Amino acid sequence: MDAIRAAGSIHSQALRAIQQAAGGGAATPQPEPGTGFADTLKRVIGDVSELQVESQNAIDAFVRGDPVEIHQVMAAVEEAGIALELLIEIRNRLTEAYRTVIQMQN
Repeated sequence: MDAIRAAGSIHSQALRAIQQAAGGGAATPQPEPGTGFADTLKRVIGDVSELQVESQNAIDAFVRGDPVEIHQVMAAVEEAGIALELLIEIRNRLTEAYRTVIQMQN
């Protein structure tokens, strides 16, 4: 769930950056170190990667016959899948926003 909250933060930061680039927003104060767009994006990517590793570990444990419930494995796999889909959608939206800003400048 942290990945989803961080994704919401990325979305709002991206909107502010697009508005500023397009000249539609007033200048905002600089964020504190560690809370900028790049830092948030890195954290989200790390969270998604961690979820993928946890998911694979759960699958491996189940296959080895460790005492792991199948519903825990399925939940871990679904959570990792949803987080990855969200990250891909964020990438697509950022790419689209970048192209829009470039078109506005031409």
